[in-house]
Amino acid sequence: MSATHSDELLAQVAALPPLPGVYRYFDAQGVLLYVGKARNLKKRVSSYFAKQHGGTRIGHMVGKIARLETTVVRSEAEALLLENNLIKSLGPKYNILFRDDKSYPYLKITGVAEKDGEGDAPGQRYPRIAYYRGSVDKRHRYFGPYPGAWAVKETIQLLQKVFRLRTCEDTVFANRTRPCLLYQIKRCTAPCVGLISPEGYAGDVRSAEALLRGETQELLQELERRMLAHSERLEFELAAEVRNQITALSRVLHQQAVESVSDKDVDILAVKVAGGRACVNLAMVRGGRHLGDRAYFPVHVEDAAGVFQLEDQEEGAGAAQPDCPVEAQVLEAFMAQHYLGVPVPPTLITSLPVEQRLLEALSEQSGVRVTAVRQPREQRRAWLEMAQQNAEIQLARLLAEEGSQQARTRALAEALDLDAEDLDRFTIECFDISHTAGEATQASCVVFHHHKMQGSEYRRFKIDGITGGDDYAAMRQVLTRRYSKVAEAQREAGGAEVSDKRARLPDLVLVDGGKGQVSMAREVFTELGLDVSRIVGVEKGEGRKVGLEELVFADGREKVYLGRDSAALMLVAQIRDEAHRFAITGMRAARARARTGGSRLEDIPGVGPKKRARLLQRFGGVRGVADASVEDLATVEGISHGLAEEIYRALR
Repeated sequence: MSATHSDELLAQVAALPPLPGVYRYFDAQGVLLYVGKARNLKKRVSSYFAKQHGGTRIGHMVGKIARLETTVVRSEAEALLLENNLIKSLGPKYNILFRDDKSYPYLKITGVAEKDGEGDAPGQRYPRIAYYRGSVDKRHRYFGPYPGAWAVKETIQLLQKVFRLRTCEDTVFANRTRPCLLYQIKRCTAPCVGLISPEGYAGDVRSAEALLRGETQELLQELERRMLAHSERLEFELAAEVRNQITALSRVLHQQAVESVSDKDVDILAVKVAGGRACVNLAMVRGGRHLGDRAYFPVHVEDAAGVFQLEDQEEGAGAAQPDCPVEAQVLEAFMAQHYLGVPVPPTLITSLPVEQRLLEALSEQSGVRVTAVRQPREQRRAWLEMAQQNAEIQLARLLAEEGSQQARTRALAEALDLDAEDLDRFTIECFDISHTAGEATQASCVVFHHHKMQGSEYRRFKIDGITGGDDYAAMRQVLTRRYSKVAEAQREAGGAEVSDKRARLPDLVLVDGGKGQVSMAREVFTELGLDVSRIVGVEKGEGRKVGLEELVFADGREKVYLGRDSAALMLVAQIRDEAHRFAITGMRAARARARTGGSRLEDIPGVGPKKRARLLQRFGGVRGVADASVEDLATVEGISHGLAEEIYRALR
């Protein structure tokens, strides 16, 4: 195998130190192939080049290695954490990779002023509970993370029922002159108009926090003491309020008795592998309450399995058993990557044994001693069995959906007589134009490959310099802007394959329209010197009825009617509808900005996209930001008092 590699690379391998570290393999185009860790860099990396690997997956990978980078660290724990940081951020092909679709939500209780005085803002004296997603800070208290938004909202409703804490924004709270509907239905104590004292409200906040921490028995005892104290002071109305809290809380705890145990914070992890795909089902217990679960589907499982087997043989380490090495690898990859950005609870219940060095690394990173339970009993066992069943169900659903999508991709390629050697890489880009009577014209480009829509590759184009409502001119502009760089890259490559996928021509270019739009697309491709046979228009059928669409070709072929029940038509309709949805949402947002003056916020120096998004989310829109005080603006993450003053002046 070494004969296929440069002398420089082999000399670099020979000079590696026998120390713990992380190594990275790159191909000739600079694409990252693999990230690995080792307790002995020299021994581990040398093993890849010391033997023949044949036509295996690892053999294919080793044959592509053109460059090597290494980082020496102090311990195996550091190597493991660095390895998974790089995997998560760089996404190499031969590593198991878990992609986070979004951050976990939290329940937030806003910060309280250190002193309750006349100068304190009302919002500080009366904290609010809120759904929150994003980075946490020390100004507020956060509980979670929760597996999904529904779990947070369900918990907020519980706290409203029992402790009647406020959920309204500070701007709304500060301007109330009478109680809102939530007070009337006994979901809030109306602190906005002073119907509860700051001390009484603070007691409810403390009780809510105790419930969120799982201190239910201590909480009930404290409420009982408080009720008796009010009774002894002849404060019967206050005693009745506390009694109602005890009744509501007892009812909730009775309803959740099946899922509430002494465990306060636990994660349950179950793995299922089948059909070349894997599923990790993560269930969460927080404050003694089972909050539900969430499924994760890693990529590159098959490619990574061969590399894992070589490493396991070299070091003779690893928790993987001979009968389930892939499952163990998937589980440990998930734990190492997932808990980089999410707090790890002290107890993990797992369907497979976990390496001690991984637990030590997680403990070192979090500052909390983390233990894993492999064969749980009683309630923990029920949780694990439920997680395992859900992993099987979710994986079966994924395989069924992927099988259906693959069939649709194959059907479309066959219907259009396309020579698609690798259906996984078969790429479609679809364009649509949207506007309202010529106002705020937007073009959308959505991308399909690997049998699914690729949201991260979508693009929107703001169309300028055309007559309002001229869809043909809009299509010409968007296609020219999108593919002029592709044409330039192809000319520079001189017929060779372009390494940058963004500069490659897709296998199919769909335009939402008939002969007119297809003719415009053909003109653009002809001017750019691109293959016009890849352009296909989706023309509405008779009566514009769904299922009667016809495909129009730019290269002169006859129209094709695929049939109402055709799998190929289902795929075309799915992509066309997604392009239409994406264009519509972009157009509506642009129109709203134009009508509300939202661009003024964008023009303020120092307010970038992230700060603008935080402001809009906090105050519910540009008008809410304009109505906010300097003090309210300064409470937003990243907004200093000076910048808050600038925003306040600019929007007046």
